[in-house]
Amino acid sequence: MGTNFWQGQQVRLRAVEPADAEQFIRWNLDSERARNLDFVWPPQSEAAARAWAEEEARRKLEGDTFRWMIENQDGQTVGSIDTHHCSSHNGTFSYALDIDPGQRGKGYAGEAIRLVLKYYFEELRYQKVSVPVHADNPASIRLHEKLGFQVEGRFRRAFFTGGEYVDVLWFGMTVEEFQQRFS
Repeated sequence: MGTNFWQGQQVRLRAVEPADAEQFIRWNLDSERARNLDFVWPPQSEAAARAWAEEEARRKLEGDTFRWMIENQDGQTVGSIDTHHCSSHNGTFSYALDIDPGQRGKGYAGEAIRLVLKYYFEELRYQKVSVPVHADNPASIRLHEKLGFQVEGRFRRAFFTGGEYVDVLWFGMTVEEFQQRFS
C-alpha cells in the first residue's frame, strides 16, 4: 500500500463527514473565533448545521475549491482549511484556515497549509497563492512569515469587526518559492 498524500507528520486532511456537524455547532458558539474568520454570525440551528454538514460531505472538488477537516495524529479534529477564489486560468487561489483555539501553536496549521499548497502547486498546476490576513491577528501573520509568504500589500480599513475597522494584509507565495522552501 502506498503513502497517503493527505497524511503529514502531525496532521491528516480529510473530507467533511456528517458527524462533523457537532464540531461546527460547537465552533459556531465562539463569537471571537467567528470574528477572526470573517464576522460574528447570527445563531444557527442545529438542524441547519447538520444539513450543511450532510451537504458538505457529499460535495466534490468543484472549480478546484474544497474544504478539508484537519485531524491530529490522535484522530481529533483540530480545525479546517478550505480553498476559494481558484482560477485555473490564472493559476491562482486562496484559502481560509481555522484552528480550534485549544489546538493552536502545535504546528497543525503550518502542516495543513503545506499539504494544501503541495496539492495545488504539484498536482493541479497552480502557480500562486494569495491569502488575506487581518492586521490584528499577530499569530496568523507570524505563521505566514514563518512559512515563507511575502507581504504583497495592505488594504487599509478593509475589515470591520468589534466596532472597528482593521487593515488586511495580503500574503503571497509562488510555486517557485514553495519549491525552494519545501522540496
